[in-house]
Amino acid sequence: QLQLVESGGGLVQPGGSLRLSCAASRFTLVSYDIGWFRQAPGKECEGVSYISRRGGSTNYADSVKGRFTISRDSAKNTVYLQMNSLKPEDTAVYYCAPAQLDHQIVVPTPWFGSWGQGTQVTVSS
Repeated sequence: QLQLVESGGGLVQPGGSLRLSCAASRFTLVSYDIGWFRQAPGKECEGVSYISRRGGSTNYADSVKGRFTISRDSAKNTVYLQMNSLKPEDTAVYYCAPAQLDHQIVVPTPWFGSWGQGTQVTVSS
């Protein structure tokens, strides 16, 4: 089954940057549309960004538009999320998963259930 591993999180000051990575073993990520999701304590999981199989289409939640950039490197079988101008409200555990757009909202594909451990992003001074 498809398993994804997230990395790159950490503690950063407001206004700082981080780059998250989503890697897969034994599967080729280019076969899937991929999304980044995040969940903060006490809040529902939020779709943050989406990239299509070949990278030709991307989508961002309004809360991160203009600050986050999603990309993929097929040669490295990795999807990235570059996060700039980070805010305290970006603090959450970030996950990647196969995704689709539902009325321009990033949602996980229904068949996917093997969520990884995620990577913690903490934005604090």
